[in-house]
Amino acid sequence: MKRQNGFTLIELVVVIIILGILAVTAAPKFINLQSDARIATLNGAKGALQGANALVYSKSAIKGEERAAGGSVVIDSNNTQVNTEYGYVKASASDVTAVFEGDIETLADDTTKATKEWGLREGTGDVKVVPQGFSAGQSCYLLYTESSSSAVASYAITDTDC
Repeated sequence: MKRQNGFTLIELVVVIIILGILAVTAAPKFINLQSDARIATLNGAKGALQGANALVYSKSAIKGEERAAGGSVVIDSNNTQVNTEYGYVKASASDVTAVFEGDIETLADDTTKATKEWGLREGTGDVKVVPQGFSAGQSCYLLYTESSSSAVASYAITDTDC
């Protein structure tokens, strides 16, 4: 009698069921990667803005303007000027754009979505930095608040809708 090599139908069904269980268990970890990437991008933007602000503050301190409202410093060899408040970058779209890397646009209102790499929405004494595809009205942004006479500049990430 000739013997055939191969798998039985029951063996194949068992393997498919095991693979299905593994896929259902692992899928949620992979689905959340996009949100984690956006949050990491916001953290990177926060670090970049903090680093730029440290350099601006150093230049303000050299000029003796670290305790003054309404100063300005030159930040590069192209004579790019940045307005400061108590030594830190002023929270305006133009000043944050000057120290921030990337393709940036200013958003007209809280419902306008950023079509470029970053969108900036200027408030009173603060700027929201939102990633591409998001608006300032959504809860996925970096909030930069300028320095005042009693507080240093602050950075806060809101990531509930990322």
